[in-house]
Amino acid sequence: MPGYLYIVNESPVSLWGLTSHERLKRMVQRAGNLSFLENLQTLPANSSVLILRGDFLYDDRIIKRLAKEEQTILQVSIKQTLIPVAAVVPTQFARQAEMLLMEQTSAREIPDVQTVELQDWASGFQEQLRKFDPPYVLPITSDRQQDFEEHLYSGSYKGVTDLITKWAWPIPAKWAARLCVKAGIAPNAVTTLSLLLTIIAGICFIKGQFGIGLLAGWLMTFLDTVDGKLARVTVTSSKLGHVLDHGLDIIHPPLWYIAWGLGLAAFTPPTAWLTLHTIFGIILLGYIVGRLCEGLFQLCLGQFGLFCWRPLDSFNRLITARRNPNLILLTGSLCIGRPDLGLLAVTAWTVLSTVILLLRLGFAFSVRMISGSPLRPWLAEIGTIVDRKSLAAKTFTRPPLTTTIQSTD
Repeated sequence: MPGYLYIVNESPVSLWGLTSHERLKRMVQRAGNLSFLENLQTLPANSSVLILRGDFLYDDRIIKRLAKEEQTILQVSIKQTLIPVAAVVPTQFARQAEMLLMEQTSAREIPDVQTVELQDWASGFQEQLRKFDPPYVLPITSDRQQDFEEHLYSGSYKGVTDLITKWAWPIPAKWAARLCVKAGIAPNAVTTLSLLLTIIAGICFIKGQFGIGLLAGWLMTFLDTVDGKLARVTVTSSKLGHVLDHGLDIIHPPLWYIAWGLGLAAFTPPTAWLTLHTIFGIILLGYIVGRLCEGLFQLCLGQFGLFCWRPLDSFNRLITARRNPNLILLTGSLCIGRPDLGLLAVTAWTVLSTVILLLRLGFAFSVRMISGSPLRPWLAEIGTIVDRKSLAAKTFTRPPLTTTIQSTD
């Protein structure tokens, strides 16, 4: 495992406000906390170094893998020619590795080193972003700046998510992320604004000011998309931001629905037993059970989320009773002047969604017991068991821009 980072070559192209050197230093810092060297001659003896070509754009999974390697040279195919782009070597071979990456020597001059190609490390499924996206290493060229920035942005997006996040927010969120980069606004600042809007929406719901509350709520959900994308394209994610973002996502939705109910001027239940307190209990219990289903699946059945198990589960994620689909129900009810019906709709949808999750969890346990084999996400089976032209593959994956970039090189 290397202890130091050294970068050779430089690209004049800035991507999302970062030079290639700055992007690589941030990526490596997050992956392995390596010390950066300005001069290779300062590398201590009996150490090892990760040397990267700064004129290439790297997938963060490749950087993480390199940060754990020992005596390895990574090559990628460019115009059907294998080009060395990264090397992990001990101190005594650092100079030879530098010359190799500058294409001035051969890997044969570095003893006891293994040479690997990108496809040897190719694993397309990403659990964190719930999508299929093969890793890449691409040469940065000035005529492809827009392509590369688009690729970085699209690569920051989750594949399996709700219908609003998937289809309504991508383009405006990209515009907002660009404005944040130009203005020097950090992702944590966007997250903080999201937190304030969450509180404002809740207060407005309690006061019965549903229109203003929904405006604040929808803006919060939009910024909730922006902060994550901004953090990924600028490589500025932090533990604090992660905790704030995900903690906020988990806690506030049921509180919004309860606040909505408290803000109703009048509520006439369809049955006598269905009081506001009963509805609050149903929503809260359904929300907690749904989250527990997801947690139990990941803990006991696979190192991936339930919504990535089969295509049916991914389609269910588009509309399941999470914040954005429920906000659609609340917004629709306000548009027809019946906010009370919105609360009933959220309650019914929460119950139905939770029942579906319980059934899918039970079915997953039975499949695991009968097969005796670990469950696999369908996104990891694209191109083998799952047809790339299937509706699910077309819906939850999109051709990576690497295909376009490489095909024209």
